[in-house]
Amino acid sequence: MATRTTPTERQKRLGAELRKMRLAAGATTEYAAGLLGIDRTRLSNMESGIRPFSPERIRTLASNYACTDDSYVEALAAIAEGKERGWWEKHRGTLPSGLLDIAELEWHAARVRTAQVMHVPGLLQTEEYARAVFAAVLPPLSRLEVELRVAHRMERQQVFKRPAPLPYVAYVHEAALRMPFGGADVTRQQLKHLCALSERETTQVRVIPTSVGGFPGAGHALLYADGAVPQLDTVQLDSAHGPEFTGAEAQLTKYRAHLDWMADAALPPAASRDLIREVALEL
Repeated sequence: MATRTTPTERQKRLGAELRKMRLAAGATTEYAAGLLGIDRTRLSNMESGIRPFSPERIRTLASNYACTDDSYVEALAAIAEGKERGWWEKHRGTLPSGLLDIAELEWHAARVRTAQVMHVPGLLQTEEYARAVFAAVLPPLSRLEVELRVAHRMERQQVFKRPAPLPYVAYVHEAALRMPFGGADVTRQQLKHLCALSERETTQVRVIPTSVGGFPGAGHALLYADGAVPQLDTVQLDSAHGPEFTGAEAQLTKYRAHLDWMADAALPPAASRDLIREVALEL
């Protein structure tokens, strides 16, 4: 099996889950490597995502680690079986790998919930609005870099055209609706677009009004992707250095609590559309 120089977040997560399973079983790398007939260095590379696991090897390890959660094991095997290159791979080498990891995360998610406080969620943006968002960064991006990011963001919206469209819940703070990225006309069109998308059966947009006051996680954007099983859920956070990903249970629990709070505090979908239309008229 080929060695990867830059494993994706999905590949690294698979390796990390197998390492976690091994440690929970109290098994050494020597023992696990012996089960597969390989040396411990190769196993370490596999657990780091540098070398791939096969579904058969995952099942062998899980059986010997006494892991009885069949759904979890089969979800890991399904990740290993995924050999097809996703559409995002054509951008490798021209865009930061973190952006491609976000696209891959969304594509394979069973559901996505996101919270945004400064702008409309990327999957719901218009082209002109996205262009304005990417133009407002430091250090400034070249025109080509902006256009590459805009094209990638628009292509990410393919998740809504999958055979099973992505179930998507967006919690958007009222402040984000009022930030005029690209000016009043661009923002007004974006808000109209947001209302239209919120009418789709699988897309829910809920606004957190400013009257709510302070709220948990107010300082950052959040994307929570449900995996095939809860153990494979993933949180993606924005940072000044690019997207950060975590699947640690303590972090998943914390951000599930954030989203539960937002679900309680946000306006219902119909009332959210009314507020979005009201803000659009005020621009």
